Amino acid sequence: MRLKGPAQETWKFTAEIDATDQFEVAAPDGIHPQLATLEMLVQPTTAKLREAMRLSKKGTIEISPIEMPLTLFTWGSKRVMPVRITELSINESAFDVNLNPIRASLSIGLKVLTVSDLPAGHRGAELYLAHLAQKERLAAAARGGALSALGLNSGDIGLGRV
Repeated sequence: MRLKGPAQETWKFTAEIDATDQFEVAAPDGIHPQLATLEMLVQPTTAKLREAMRLSKKGTIEISPIEMPLTLFTWGSKRVMPVRITELSINESAFDVNLNPIRASLSIGLKVLTVSDLPAGHRGAELYLAHLAQKERLAAAARGGALSALGLNSGDIGLGRV
């Protein structure tokens, strides 16, 4: 089998942000700062948008998309990977007296960026290679490559049971 490059890897998960444990310390904006931080991972800054509009008014055509900072998803020390957020859905469910959100559920979708997505020498490409090397180390630590390690035997495959 020939592969064109690394497989597409995606992550989807939900998260909860709750400020009720912060009531001892005044949080005048509720969880707005945390939500805004996540939202800014998928939005260009006003400065970048204004610059793009300024160039557009001058007749300068910018073909490439606005460059965004590299986003890393870290899920423990063995999973650090460059990602692009593909989905961000926020459901605010509780508010303070000023209608600042104090509890929210988030649905987040990520696409792991690979060497196929990033130019050679890009920091994200190097981080992806480190992530892939870590997977290889973890896979090597698994018990052999025998079908029995998966609860199968060679007869199951030949009979189409898999």
